[in-house]
Amino acid sequence: MKHCASLLPAALLLAAPAFANDDAIAIHDDTRTAYTQPIPALADADRARFFQGRSLVRQVWVIPPSENRAIAGLGPLYNRISCIACHGNNGRGYAPETADEPMRTMLVRLSVPGKDPHGGPLPHSAYGGQLNENGVPGVAGEGRAEVRYTYRTVKLGGGEKIELRKPTFRFVDLAYGPLPRTLLTSPRIAPPLYGLGLLEAVPASTLVALSSVAKPAGIKGRINFVWDTEKNETVPGRFGWKANMPNLRQQIAGAFIGDMGITSPLFPQENCMLMQTDCAGSPSAGKPELSMEQLAASESYHFALAVPQPRNTTIPQVVRGKKLFEQAQCTACHVPELQTGEFTKYPALAHRTIHPYTDLLLHDMGEALADHRPDYLASGREWRTPPLWGIGLAQKVDPRAGFLHDGRARTLLEAVLWHDGEAASSARIVKRMKPSERRALSAYLESL
Repeated sequence: MKHCASLLPAALLLAAPAFANDDAIAIHDDTRTAYTQPIPALADADRARFFQGRSLVRQVWVIPPSENRAIAGLGPLYNRISCIACHGNNGRGYAPETADEPMRTMLVRLSVPGKDPHGGPLPHSAYGGQLNENGVPGVAGEGRAEVRYTYRTVKLGGGEKIELRKPTFRFVDLAYGPLPRTLLTSPRIAPPLYGLGLLEAVPASTLVALSSVAKPAGIKGRINFVWDTEKNETVPGRFGWKANMPNLRQQIAGAFIGDMGITSPLFPQENCMLMQTDCAGSPSAGKPELSMEQLAASESYHFALAVPQPRNTTIPQVVRGKKLFEQAQCTACHVPELQTGEFTKYPALAHRTIHPYTDLLLHDMGEALADHRPDYLASGREWRTPPLWGIGLAQKVDPRAGFLHDGRARTLLEAVLWHDGEAASSARIVKRMKPSERRALSAYLESL
């Protein structure tokens, strides 16, 4: 199963137009700014919107009231003061190393058993759907999550050993009462921002095709159907660690309200629960605080972020690693090649061949990676296949960048070895490899 093209129904392939070259949408950059560049195919008008959106992503937001309403709206409760504070250079976040270290690029989702009216997670009555550590003056931050690790050594083929760490979390300094034992929690590091527009441009019919195609034994894959706030209907999800967001605009608006407490046309209510009276009485910068023009500009920036081209593809060790990646059945979920379809939102992204190494589907990753927190149709053991494109530069962009949803994996090999459930057989294959084969596999992943 080398390519998605081999998985799609013939009728779908015959209907597809010719696809443009990767050079129009990917860049040759292996520096710390590799995730921050616009796609080469941008028209002048799109390029202007890209830079307008970039200024919003890099903006340090201020607490209202402020003379400059355009950058006001932070809080009343929040985690960080800018998008870039979590997504440094548009890259991925990391987990704290010790209990004393704050979560700078990480957050914790919260819910209680049950579902909201649209089938999503049910927020806690006092703390909502996300723990916000900080509050504006006069409003108490909700509390903090401390991380601690237990370590175990895994024996690998050829006599090698590797240490894996498993995080546990404890809530402290809680301002709005104790948390119930029934609370469902899910720590998440910030995901990278590049290439998201191309993923939105993949047709929903492709997700359906990928979910129905035959896969190696034990591997399934299914769509998470989620609530689209603008359409007011349930649609396929594709963004977020559990594919719980339908599109980039809602994902961005959700981050503005959840992470920074900034309201928008999609989420016009402040992030205050009923019992948080000081929060509800705090000044607002407007209703909403983020205009539709600002939200659209931020969306345009995300649409236009290019993906770095793979590197060192002809080096023998990388070529060998690619074959081992396929032999371990990794491509059953991390599908190397997809095609975008019609995309009127951003025509430069339409009809492109892309290499994201994802199927955008949910997979049961077993008890080892379970958070036990359902999210729409996603169970507590299911996660969306994360794209691998550009992942080899993650720790060049930020040396502390972590892997997997909670950042427990410090290397790509650690991330592979945590795979369980549908991916358990792939992890076993990697464990049994010769040391030289695992080095080749790692070299291939680092080339992406």
